[in-house]
Amino acid sequence: MTVVTVPKANTELSELLSRVEAGEEIILARDDKPLVKLVPVETDKPQVRGYGRFAHLRDKIPSDIFLEPMSEDELAAWEGKYSFPGDNGE
Repeated sequence: MTVVTVPKANTELSELLSRVEAGEEIILARDDKPLVKLVPVETDKPQVRGYGRFAHLRDKIPSDIFLEPMSEDELAAWEGKYSFPGDNGE
């Protein structure tokens, strides 16, 4: 593990980053006191997204519900049957 002072790291940052990308771990020190460690980020693992806002409905809604046609009443509601005048663009 290599120890580099902050002023030296400031002037050689791109070289240090190349070394870190190659797998080396580098410690930055201020006044001979370790401050931070530069390590490569593990990118081999795929990012796993967490469950979303509607995860609690996952097993409660049938999967084919969105493929069913709307009833006549639902279609009329989408077309503005239950809207107040001015709400549906008239």
